[in-house]
Amino acid sequence: MQLRWMMILAGLALTAGCAGERPELEKPVAAGDTIRFSAGPCFGVCPSYSLQVTPDGSGLLEPERFTAVPGATRFTVTPAQYRRLRATLAQFRPAAGTVRRIAHGENCTRFATDMPAYTIEWSRGDLPSTRLEFQSGCMDPAYGKLRAAIATIPKVLDISAMVKPAPNR
Repeated sequence: MQLRWMMILAGLALTAGCAGERPELEKPVAAGDTIRFSAGPCFGVCPSYSLQVTPDGSGLLEPERFTAVPGATRFTVTPAQYRRLRATLAQFRPAAGTVRRIAHGENCTRFATDMPAYTIEWSRGDLPSTRLEFQSGCMDPAYGKLRAAIATIPKVLDISAMVKPAPNR
């Protein structure tokens, strides 16, 4: 009987050790850029808004037209969401401190009118910001991946419900 109790206690001790383990908490982003994104108006019912995300996890959505939120709204960004946003946009980031425009006549030959414009800006402290301006009417095949990346931003940040078109606003 004593052997049985010793085995039970040993089993409980092992189980307690496992129960005490927690998955490693998500590590915060030590440093990074503030990322600003704006979706401009179109000729129609396109959501128009600006947002800002910082490496410390704060986000701010400022709606302009056709969004589900009536005013400035704060939201939280996890370190994983920030890293994913940064990685999603990294391949399209211009050289540090520069502005790259993709619009009719500027890096674009096939163009459709009345489409929204997007601006992505990366900034860090006192360093010059880096900016990408994309007129989504540019139909050159080379920009298909950029268009797809921009479309994922609300999902990556979990704000899709906030920026869905709301025609009555």
